This record gives sequence, structure tokens and C-alpha cells, in this order.
Amino acid sequence: MAEEFAPPGLDTSTSHPARRYNYWLGGKDHFPADRASGDLIESVHPTVRLSVRENRAFLQRSVRFLASEAGIDQFLDIGTGLPTADNVHEVAQRIHPHTRVVYVDNDPMVGVHARALLTSNPEGRTVYLQEDLRSPGAILGNPQLKETLDFGRPIGLMLVAVLHFLPDHAQATAVVRELVDALPSGSYLAATNFTLDHSSPRLAAVARQMIEQGRSDAHPRTKKEFGDFFTGLGLIGPGIVPVADWFPEVPDDERPTPEQIGIYAAVGRKP
Repeated sequence: MAEEFAPPGLDTSTSHPARRYNYWLGGKDHFPADRASGDLIESVHPTVRLSVRENRAFLQRSVRFLASEAGIDQFLDIGTGLPTADNVHEVAQRIHPHTRVVYVDNDPMVGVHARALLTSNPEGRTVYLQEDLRSPGAILGNPQLKETLDFGRPIGLMLVAVLHFLPDHAQATAVVRELVDALPSGSYLAATNFTLDHSSPRLAAVARQMIEQGRSDAHPRTKKEFGDFFTGLGLIGPGIVPVADWFPEVPDDERPTPEQIGIYAAVGRKP
């Protein structure tokens, strides 16, 4: 387990979304606090592990779409999480070997693994930045970002399973706007966000109570609120849909229901 490899100074007594997500995905990079938080949320949302797998599958489908259909060969992935199979650069570099990716996360544990595992093939490049989504100016002003990505050409901005950790909706929309405004025309935003739109009234009430009590840190958004992130962008394909329904690769009867997953997804293009 991760207890043996904790970076010096890392607070392991508090759950972190990246490590909890890793726990749900079946990884090994988590601590007792992350497992306890994950188990508590799973007790209310029994299909949460299915949710994170579907969210991960959307990340990979959207990157494949952006690389193959839109010709995107550079990505900014904020809220990277702990590396697992088929990370952004691996998916994109199968299509464009020269793809460049900047990964961003605020968990030191992610940094330790990212620098070792998020390694580009020789034609491309990957860089990891220890920054926080809540400080978009620090991300955009980081010299390594501009050294790695060409802001004269379209960029794919990935905000997958990270926006729901910004509880204030005005702040969240302002953050997204600042990031999107910095991107050139023809760039894309791919994002997901937890929702209670498809939950039963009982489960929705329990989930909200957990958030109010500080036992859950993922804040739900309605379809309309999620749509605010894409203001001014042209939505691609099906628009805003449950995450399993965005350009799915399996038949309808084999996909999980919106109630089971509870996540919205969309991809939008900047004019």
C-alpha cells in the first residue's frame, strides 16, 4: 500500500480525491483516510466504482476523438489523478506520436508517480505541474506550460472529474472561463461533473446531507449548471449527456443507467 511510499510532509490523515479515486479504481496508492472516505461514499452510492470506471472511459474516448477527429496534438489535463492505464498522452500518442501533454494536480503523491510514470515516447513530450485548479493564473503562468504547449495552435483542455471539487459555482465557472479564454480558437474543453439529477429523492437527500456535514467533498451540479461551463462553446455530438452516453462504444442495453453513474459529460469547441 501507499503507506510505504508517502512523500515527506504529505498529510495522510485527510482524504484526497486523487487517492480515493485510485482506491475505487483498484489501485494501491491510497491511505486509511482515503479508504474510509471511499467506503463511506460507496455505502450511499453503491455503484461508485462503476461510476469512476465510466468516467475514466469517457476520458479515453474524448481524447481519442480529439486526436483523431479534431486533429488535436496537445493537451492540458488538470486534475490528472494518479497514473493508471491509458493516460492522456498514451491514448493521444497512439494517434499522433508527437503529442505534447501538460498534466496538473495538487496532490504531492500524484507528483511522485507522475514524474516516474507519465513518460512520453521520444517524439512527444509530457510535463507535470504541481498546481491547483483554483489558481488558474498560476497554471497559465507556469513557464513549463508555455515551453511545452504552443498557444498559437488548438489545445485540448481536460477537466475530468475535478470541477465538482469546487463547491462555489461562480468560482468554478470563473476558473473555467479564465482557462478557456487563454486558449486559441479551435481549442476544446472536455469535462465531467457529479450530478444528482438522476438520483431518487431519498438518495439525493442523503448525499446532500453528507456534503453539508463535510463527509463528502464532491458537489453536484444540475445539467443547466454543468452547461454554464460550456457557455460560448459549440457542443460536440450528443451535447451534455450522462457520461456513459457520450459517443458510446457499447450497445444501449449494455451501458449503465444514468441513475447508476450520476455524472454528466460534454465536449465543446471554442470558435
